[in-house]
Amino acid sequence: MRPLAIALVGGVLIAPIPAQADVALMAGQQARPLQGAFNTVPVLHSNQPEEVHGPGILVTTTPGQTIAAETGQPLANATYTFNGEFGLHVHHKYYPNDKSRMGSGGGRRGELTLATLLINPSSQPVHIRFEKGAVRNSFEAPYQSDNLMGVKPLGHRPWNTGPGDATAVQMLRGKLDRRLADEITIPARSRIVLFSTQLPAKGIANGLLKGRSDGPFQMAVVAAEDPQSDSDLIAVLDQRRLAPGRVYLSRIRQIENGTVFSRVAGVAIGDEYTASVSHDLQQGALHVPLTSTNRHHFGTGEVQINPLVTRMVDSSLNNVGTYGVRFDVTMNLTGTGPHKLVLSHPTINGRGKFTAFRGSIRIETSDGYQEVHVGMKSGESLPIADLYLRPGQSNPVKVSLVYPADATPGHLLSVVSDQQLANLKQRETMTAVAAAATKQSPPEVPVAAIKSPVFEPVTIRPAAPPVVAPPQWIEPPPALPNLEGVSAAVINPTRMSESLMLRYQQAVEAQQKMMNSLLGR
Repeated sequence: MRPLAIALVGGVLIAPIPAQADVALMAGQQARPLQGAFNTVPVLHSNQPEEVHGPGILVTTTPGQTIAAETGQPLANATYTFNGEFGLHVHHKYYPNDKSRMGSGGGRRGELTLATLLINPSSQPVHIRFEKGAVRNSFEAPYQSDNLMGVKPLGHRPWNTGPGDATAVQMLRGKLDRRLADEITIPARSRIVLFSTQLPAKGIANGLLKGRSDGPFQMAVVAAEDPQSDSDLIAVLDQRRLAPGRVYLSRIRQIENGTVFSRVAGVAIGDEYTASVSHDLQQGALHVPLTSTNRHHFGTGEVQINPLVTRMVDSSLNNVGTYGVRFDVTMNLTGTGPHKLVLSHPTINGRGKFTAFRGSIRIETSDGYQEVHVGMKSGESLPIADLYLRPGQSNPVKVSLVYPADATPGHLLSVVSDQQLANLKQRETMTAVAAAATKQSPPEVPVAAIKSPVFEPVTIRPAAPPVVAPPQWIEPPPALPNLEGVSAAVINPTRMSESLMLRYQQAVEAQQKMMNSLLGR
């Protein structure tokens, strides 16, 4: 962590405050590495290109090469043969090159069909059973950004926060979408369509699936505009042309040296990450990285990203987003009384606030389990559960999530006292109040640039004395000119009534206070 700073806000000394700390909740404290591990299940990820501009192959694990639409050059396929347990993750958007398909002017938008194909290269049929998964597009599961921020109970029906979260919830709960077959057979030396989804222009589709085969097979993800049958989808594979939209083909060297992060098109090893840690909260708060990256590991040096065993040349080098990966973290806690389970995302220097996470989390304790939906901005720390620790025993807390697409990895999971979280919220509130007050204050003007106003001495003469009775003020006196700098001695008390003199003295004092405030005195 970076050095601490002391701040004075509203006359109250607040310390310590992190100077540009990654996570304010962690100021002055250290995180512990989880030292967890990925399993060895191979997963095909189809996320590059994320934005698809037209028909073609998105990724294929068959041997050989396919032709890039942008360059006309052949590119090696992400060759891999699955056999046994496997996973699949698909995430794409449709932005057609043909603008007539965008639906401008009130016309009907064109549709792109995304399909996953299964290929059996052997002379024996291959049987596959599916354990869990779902396929959704953004019209079946719309993303509502504003009214789903914060922490809410998930409930039986998941919140609609985009197709990435909708499919992740199915995986988290271990359920298979009723629209997907739980068993399928690929005949010998044949190809079949596993599933397809129609995606209108400007839409997003996401698919997550896990299964097990009794023999070798390969997979491909293809896109077709207005196909009439499964044969049209299989024909896309035979054309051996990649779909347009591969914007990283001109940045291969930057991908390889790690200065540019592309999306993933290839096979990653691992669809689950498990870890366990024991901690005595009487010794202080617990902070552990969750979905940590090279950039955001909170001083632990731990990077929780699984490797790729094969990839397209314009893919990232590893599964940088960890989309679709299930994280199971068990914390065996000792301590006493109420605590908070908190999820944080670091402040990203140089970037404004953005939605860093919108997804679902399961929390299990000895008292039972709960599921919550979390919508989080960058730089936030949100309490996601209340914990009550029983003294003299271990209190296990298990946190599980399937990392959803369109989230930004690099989170911190913490268990802190209620007081530590309350102190953070108080600092944040006071900082926000101070910032708001600063915006309302007039801009500072250098003293040297301020020219003192010049006033001529003012002599105030009373009206002629009345004939019958002493004067009585019915209306207030007329407005005075700006009297900054005018001494009260200028006003001759012997030539005016005490009431009149008092009114003018009050006016002078009011003018002086106003000028002093403008001059910052």
